[in-house]
Amino acid sequence: MKRIIIAIDGHSSSGKSTMAKDLAKEIGYIYIDTGAMYRAVTLYALQHGYFSGETIKEDALRQALPSIHIAFRLNPQTGRPDTYLNGVNVERDIRSMEVSDKVSLVAALKFVRQAMVAQQQEMGKAKGIVMDGRDIGTTVFPDAELKLFVTASPEVRARRRLDELKAKGENTTYEEVLANVKKRDYIDSTRQESPLRKAPDAIVLDNSEMTIAEQKAWLLEIVRQRIQDIQV
Repeated sequence: MKRIIIAIDGHSSSGKSTMAKDLAKEIGYIYIDTGAMYRAVTLYALQHGYFSGETIKEDALRQALPSIHIAFRLNPQTGRPDTYLNGVNVERDIRSMEVSDKVSLVAALKFVRQAMVAQQQEMGKAKGIVMDGRDIGTTVFPDAELKLFVTASPEVRARRRLDELKAKGENTTYEEVLANVKKRDYIDSTRQESPLRKAPDAIVLDNSEMTIAEQKAWLLEIVRQRIQDIQV
């Protein structure tokens, strides 16, 4: 059976990463979390003091970029890939509010996006992948056989994100998370380099009122139909 590229874009905390991971596992594809790649670069920048408030030391990060090695390794306990930064498992660290507050600034840098996009395109050459992010269907894989755009209201996304953070023991408030969600939406949608936007041929999924089970059933039907159409 012919294997395809499934590109999933959408707003932060819309559930697209969880959806993409589950889908890849269900259909036997490889999942690539592009957001984790930008988060790992952001974590590196934070660890090395490249931020001064909302300003990043671009020259320092540009010089360090060749030394930033990101990899994904399957976690046998969760059945999902964990993110490694220079050989260290940083899956938990990159999901912190500190990283969330800065990642859109790093992802907006042209030289960072160019480096990450090149890696992502290389990963997709063999097909049979599910990749999620902000510009997968528009920049990374404009010819992907299936493109999805996932969204939900800022309030719903903030509540989901808050639940995740609390489960990890982070002390934050709904108001802080909602402000972060709206801030990231603005930066992601207005940046000059590969802004967040729906590809013309993407299928929109607003999961504000959907359960996980409903979303999974909808997604599998869409994917199976598209794969079937391509075989013809």
